[in-house]
Amino acid sequence: MPGITGMLNTFNSPNYVGELFAITPTDTPLLSSIGGLTGGQSVDTTIFTWQTYDLRDPDANRQRLEGADAPPPEARVRQNAFNVVEIHQEALAITYTREAATGQFAVTGSNVPTSASIGGTNPAGDELVWQSQRQLEQIARDIEVSFISGTFAQPEDNTQPRKTRGLLQAITTNVVTNSTPVELTETLIVDLLQKTWENGGIRISETATIICNAWQKRMLTKAFITDKGYKESTRNVGGVSLDTIETDFGRLNIMLNRYMPTGTVIVASLDELAPVFLRIPGKGFLFTEPLAKTGASDKYQIYGEVGLKYGNERAHGKISGLTTAPTGA
Repeated sequence: MPGITGMLNTFNSPNYVGELFAITPTDTPLLSSIGGLTGGQSVDTTIFTWQTYDLRDPDANRQRLEGADAPPPEARVRQNAFNVVEIHQEALAITYTREAATGQFAVTGSNVPTSASIGGTNPAGDELVWQSQRQLEQIARDIEVSFISGTFAQPEDNTQPRKTRGLLQAITTNVVTNSTPVELTETLIVDLLQKTWENGGIRISETATIICNAWQKRMLTKAFITDKGYKESTRNVGGVSLDTIETDFGRLNIMLNRYMPTGTVIVASLDELAPVFLRIPGKGFLFTEPLAKTGASDKYQIYGEVGLKYGNERAHGKISGLTTAPTGA
């Protein structure tokens, strides 16, 4: 059903009687599992940074001679990583009449005039509260998409918005790209797990997670459970219930995510991820506030700035170029 652009009034947003059901899914498993809209970290700048470092390869022949001079000096170099917070801003406008007419209900149907009104109970209650909750759900879904597939943008002026770098763009080391679509198999995913593990990722079993959409979830079930007989169970990560499978690289979560690109799978170390918030002084993050009044209505805005801290990108991996339907379909 269409939404409303502009002010809510008694004509474009009537009340109805009866139980209220949500049609659109509101789950945001990635955002929820790493802190949601109430967890995460705070910053005081639009760009935030962190650092990484590595160690040299272990050497079985690094022993020194007795009485030898000190070897040539060596040291490790730190590397910088960064991202930006992006602005999420929505607005609401509700007429005085719409706020007051909580007991007016419309009935629609083939034999009932659209202007007919009956008595009853309004399940939505306070229209501002109800609409604000829907806006927050929509913002959370927008953030979920940004954290997965956001394309980084840090404009030089205010003519373009800032955009946070999503996980797919951040992963550059452990990458498998198929120029011709191939079916996701146990060998393909285990090879990525091995590559990611060798580069220091998925070390913490509780947060090692495969993120995929519906079709790739079916392929994972076929590859690991149906064909190979791997053990499957469930566990809770950050309040999100996830399926798990036993693999050569530990017990991994499977996060079914409707916002993942159809032909792509991510292997993520969730312990490396966190939402980062720019908290506005005296207001916090993702707050609702009234706007200037210009007539017989109330106007509000919902505002927040958030970005993704993805940690060490070598702790994650991705496969792209996967089939998205049965072979031959």
